[in-house]
Amino acid sequence: MRTLLIGWILLPVLAWAQAPLVNTQNRNTTSLAGPWAAIVDPYETGYYNYRREAYDQQKEASPSAYYMNHHARDKAELVEYDFDKSPTLMVPGDWNSQRESLLYYEGTVWFKRSFDYTLQAPDRRLFVHFGAVNHRAEVYLNGHKLGTHEGGFTPFGFEVTPWLRPKDNFLVVKVDNTRQRSAVPTLNTDWWNYGGITRDVMLIEEPATYIQDYVVQLRRNAPDTLAGFVQLVGAAEDEPVQIEIPELGVRQQLRARRGRVEFAFTATNIRYWSPQSPKLYTVWVGTRHQRLRDDIGFRTISTDGPDILLNGQPLFLRGISIHEEATQRGARAYSEADALVALNWAKELGCNYVRLAHYPHNEHMLRLADRMGLLVWEEVPVYWTVDFANPDTLANAKQQMGEAITRDRNRASIIVWSVANETPPSPARNGFLRGLIAHTRALDTTRLVSAALERYAKEGEPNTQVLDDSIGADLDIVAFNQYIGWYGGTPEDAARAQWEIGFNKPVVVSEFGGDALQGLHGGKDERWTEEYQEHLYQQTIVMLGHVPNLRGVSPWILADFRSPKRLLPGIQDGWNRKGLISNRGIKKKAFFTLRDYYATMAGRYP
Repeated sequence: MRTLLIGWILLPVLAWAQAPLVNTQNRNTTSLAGPWAAIVDPYETGYYNYRREAYDQQKEASPSAYYMNHHARDKAELVEYDFDKSPTLMVPGDWNSQRESLLYYEGTVWFKRSFDYTLQAPDRRLFVHFGAVNHRAEVYLNGHKLGTHEGGFTPFGFEVTPWLRPKDNFLVVKVDNTRQRSAVPTLNTDWWNYGGITRDVMLIEEPATYIQDYVVQLRRNAPDTLAGFVQLVGAAEDEPVQIEIPELGVRQQLRARRGRVEFAFTATNIRYWSPQSPKLYTVWVGTRHQRLRDDIGFRTISTDGPDILLNGQPLFLRGISIHEEATQRGARAYSEADALVALNWAKELGCNYVRLAHYPHNEHMLRLADRMGLLVWEEVPVYWTVDFANPDTLANAKQQMGEAITRDRNRASIIVWSVANETPPSPARNGFLRGLIAHTRALDTTRLVSAALERYAKEGEPNTQVLDDSIGADLDIVAFNQYIGWYGGTPEDAARAQWEIGFNKPVVVSEFGGDALQGLHGGKDERWTEEYQEHLYQQTIVMLGHVPNLRGVSPWILADFRSPKRLLPGIQDGWNRKGLISNRGIKKKAFFTLRDYYATMAGRYP
């Protein structure tokens, strides 16, 4: 690591992304959304020379490196790229849905955006913030490498102050969505590998001393104690900090030592957040230099034997799984409007809970869930068979979990952090997940931890299903996916199934379902029809009555979504058809079956 002296500030120049700023939407921001020049580079010509040596690892900058944004100085100079003459792609957005030629493209695309910017005062600082880039991002400003980030669904950023100029800045991002065995997720997934700068990009101007991170939440098992911390950067040795919640009469004067202060104080007359009453309080976190507003709800979540307790009261999770896809566009969802469509469908279904599969979704989803009164399960893409024996893979999973928790831990809606989905047990896998679980608990003590596990049929008793995955002992909620009646057996077999679950903990059926092409009708025993899917849901609902300690379900899935694994002509055509809503936004018959079940369950659990 090297350092630069800017004014009185010693700035580190890091190879990897810096800890992202929280609550970005309530800071001093400038959006970089819109058309960005884009160069498709499948051979990575703009990154490596002909000996496969990375340009940004050489002692001298090369004009052949695309991040230099070089233009010929005369008619004789050889330059083989030009962002200014290249077509554009919209940011945020995925490249797959924007150009037919890029539908299945996996590889490198270079993005360039130019901008002018003048700081409000000489000692202020500027950051570039990315909501998400799938999957690996190499970021450069004015030819200087800012750093690298891996992980397609979590935020990151860099300070750009040292290289900022008033006019003609150019920000270049090398985006590579190539699947890798060591990555999280790994090579094999059942969803579309959308490449691109898929979430918002913004410039964030901060004072020389700024608030990087904070938490204001109810302490676990203490419903009248607000606790957390405030983390500053560039602060004096002894820095005043204020926390105000006007509606509760809270005005706390604190002192940050070496840039950090931890606190706990009693607050009376709190109206607790719940799906029935999603109360949010205006919270102010401030210093002499800055004041940030956030809207935060306060609630407790815990377990007691087989029960999930929200604010001390038993809860049944009436849920649905959701992919971050704008179904009717067949594209990665990125806007608040996209999130609102999905969550309104969930509310119409009768849900009080959503499972955001299989990765952290856009922050819009969490902010809206807070306002709409929807509980949330958020997970990282440790999916199927990642490289469990690789310490770098575990480090990246921990990084992604840390970035998700940092962004979202002030959101009342989130009650579960999930560390995995359908991972086959093995010593390497068990060690991997236990390391990730411990990391998650160290970062957030106020929420529950779970994972979607697998079950198996008992030998000699095919109607008896067993869940005894040893990792269940490390979880607060034991969840499992099952597809009896679709992947093996008939819908009637689902209704006959009995369950042996070796944990006295709350149980959630995190997935069930089957495919139907909307508008295809036939008998209830005819696969792919709406009637088959409807019948499967009816029989599975019977099965749910046999599951011990059942405290929630999140069927698969709200809406049809793109998947390269699903290729049956005339039926799938590149879509997973397990949605209760079609890719044209039309509800299938099973939607109403599940809605009726949830109306019944809502009467049992207020």
